[in-house]
Amino acid sequence: MLTMVRMTANLGRVFRRSTRCGISLLGPKAEPGRAWSGGPRGGGSLPRRYEPNCTVEPDREEHFLPAEFIDAGDEGADSPIHQAAGRSSRRPRKNVTGVESLDDPDCPSRPGTSDADRKKKGGHKIFGTADPEEPIGNCHCSGCGAVLHCVDATVPGYLPGEKYKALLQEGGLEDATCQRCHLFRHHQKAMDLSVSKEEFRNIVRSIRSQKGLVLLVVDLLDLPDSIIPDLLDLVGPDKRVVVVGTKIDVLPADSPDYLRRIRRQLAGYCQDAGYGDRVLDVCLVSAKTGYGVEALISGLQRMWRYKGDVYLVGNVNAGKSTLFNALLHSDYCKSKASNLVGEATVSPWPGTTLNLLRFPIVNPTAYRMSRRHRRLAQAEDVASSGQVEGLRDIRRHGYLVGHVGRTFLPKVGRETITFDPDALAFGEDDDGKSPTIEKAEDPSSRLTYNEVKDARWFFDTPGIAKEHDILDLLDEQEVKAVVTARAVVPRTLPLKVGMSLFVGALARIDYLEGERSCWFSVIASDRLPLHVCAVEKADDVYRKHAGRKLLGVPSGGAQRMMNFPPLVPQDYQLEGRGRLDAAADIKLSSAGWVAVTAREGQRPLLRVHGPAGVTFCLRTPPLLPHLATLKRMRRRD
Repeated sequence: MLTMVRMTANLGRVFRRSTRCGISLLGPKAEPGRAWSGGPRGGGSLPRRYEPNCTVEPDREEHFLPAEFIDAGDEGADSPIHQAAGRSSRRPRKNVTGVESLDDPDCPSRPGTSDADRKKKGGHKIFGTADPEEPIGNCHCSGCGAVLHCVDATVPGYLPGEKYKALLQEGGLEDATCQRCHLFRHHQKAMDLSVSKEEFRNIVRSIRSQKGLVLLVVDLLDLPDSIIPDLLDLVGPDKRVVVVGTKIDVLPADSPDYLRRIRRQLAGYCQDAGYGDRVLDVCLVSAKTGYGVEALISGLQRMWRYKGDVYLVGNVNAGKSTLFNALLHSDYCKSKASNLVGEATVSPWPGTTLNLLRFPIVNPTAYRMSRRHRRLAQAEDVASSGQVEGLRDIRRHGYLVGHVGRTFLPKVGRETITFDPDALAFGEDDDGKSPTIEKAEDPSSRLTYNEVKDARWFFDTPGIAKEHDILDLLDEQEVKAVVTARAVVPRTLPLKVGMSLFVGALARIDYLEGERSCWFSVIASDRLPLHVCAVEKADDVYRKHAGRKLLGVPSGGAQRMMNFPPLVPQDYQLEGRGRLDAAADIKLSSAGWVAVTAREGQRPLLRVHGPAGVTFCLRTPPLLPHLATLKRMRRRD
């Protein structure tokens, strides 16, 4: 009997130890009821009828719909299957809306702050104490451009009073960043501010009286909604415009000439918006991987030269700040200024930039252009030989990669005589003055008055908020799941008549009428799950699983869905164009799109459900019409 008692006690200790260490009692084949999400956590191997012949990205598995995951909504949320699949989701989670400390002795937490003090959307604990009596200075946040102060935590540019006064006494306020940018950069947390959309438009409207060139940044994942329809009313009808399509690196190549097709379609959307002959050029770039940035710089230096300032304008989340940072460390910025001007804060949260940010533009004289041309030629030879370091790591995040370099790098040292590249370029204003030779300066020194008095500037402006955008309905973590910064692998699913496709809990597409199956190719974040079920069961699936693990976004359970608008339907009749060409794209606002491919002559009837107040539309012609050809090869049944 004593031996049995000891064995039972030992087994109990082992069980408790394994539970604390996170060992799953289900073994390596755990979570038997887990639904396929279409992302890297979808799990499961491919059925035998799918052959691994992927033409999109060979080193990355592309997920298709296993038959065992269809109609997963038949089981309720409280069934044993879903309880087994959701074991880990019931563990206590860290509160994602706050952090414990900023690790800064000058920025103590405000006493008495509780979860109730945080904002509902994008909220975050406010650190330090505000001091309404402290006068507002003239220093701007280097990350978002807002005026720094410690008066009110809900006003842009807020710094805790303790930190603000300490920096003011030390003379370091000019290089400081506000608490909101600090949370963005170091904690990936968002903080809501009391700023209206009209205030951002007024800041952009202030450039009407200035002579300059407008760089319109357009998010290629959100065409044509990311094209500002009243751009010329905001910046002035006399402004010249260069259209820059960003995030081209995340779009898969569905045909050899897809870049030319996207560029032509982007130019057509700009003409439809009424830009007319104001458009000087249309470029496709990726500020993240560097693709097309050098070509953009060469084009700006050739067509605009040094005539006036340049303004970066676009919708929120279009990639303006990322492009601003790429140009800051390129030949477009004065070599000395790139070490003195702070980078713009970049985050997936809309409305990060709150005011104008700027850096001085270099004067593209003949000397500088000749040196730059030689450097680009050498860089092209190195790239063609495959000797670029880090290229393999970059390719994991984008289909198209490039390199942004510098022609002139000032050598600064204590005993070194340095030549200012801007002065060597035969004078910034081509006045014939001889170049100057001076002692090396401290890298932290400021630009002198003579260096900036006649300079031309490159400005980053606040993003223009879109109307009826789906991101306005999402909280901080949900925005991170929907906004993708990685290469999108298309997920193509065959649907028969009477089936529904869920794209998270954000959209539902019902295939109501048609003769044969259609292909639905989803271009969206891989963190946005997909689910297929019968049309008659779709309402029950949404009611049981919206806000839960199966549909993913929104997250937060029934309590979260109480504040989420209901889905409203809209019918579309398509005209099939064949098995190789998509009939149209179903635009899901900023969440991506679904390309529908049907046989020629077929007229499928679709019912698209989206949140009330959000714009879903049909895009024809489709942006990537051959997405269905990128799927894995299927054997004929």
